[in-house]
Amino acid sequence: MQHIFVLTVVMAQLGAAAAVAAEVTPAHVAWAEDGSIEQSLTGTPGNPDEGRVVMTTNALGNCVACHAIAAMPDVPFQGNIGPQLDGAADRWTEAQLRGIVVDAKHTFPDSFMPGMYKVGPFIRPGVAYTAKAPERPEDIKPILSAQQVEDVVAYLMTLSE
Repeated sequence: MQHIFVLTVVMAQLGAAAAVAAEVTPAHVAWAEDGSIEQSLTGTPGNPDEGRVVMTTNALGNCVACHAIAAMPDVPFQGNIGPQLDGAADRWTEAQLRGIVVDAKHTFPDSFMPGMYKVGPFIRPGVAYTAKAPERPEDIKPILSAQQVEDVVAYLMTLSE
């Protein structure tokens, strides 16, 4: 019996390690020519409820700072400098939305939207003007985690007219 328990624990740990290993790092995102990303960054479906939290939380994505979303009437002070996101699921595919959230400049080169799952290259005026710029490029972390990107995409896919 003890061997079965140990084997079960080991298999669970291997499964967890495989799930972590499946995550696509920012440097290994597979971009299509049109700026879309077909492959999930995590292999795990996004949670639209968590995506809504990311989109409305200042310390996370805070998408509503620039975008208006009529489906969120309870969220005050929505922005108007980015496109309105209602109907996003009708305008873009899931892969296109993933690409836009990861780094909108692949689809819209003149976009001022920050890359939410990007670690470089960045254009910076110099360390003196970047507040707490990391000393090493490998220390730069993306704004959102891979799962948070998938959660935001899952929420955006609920916004159809």
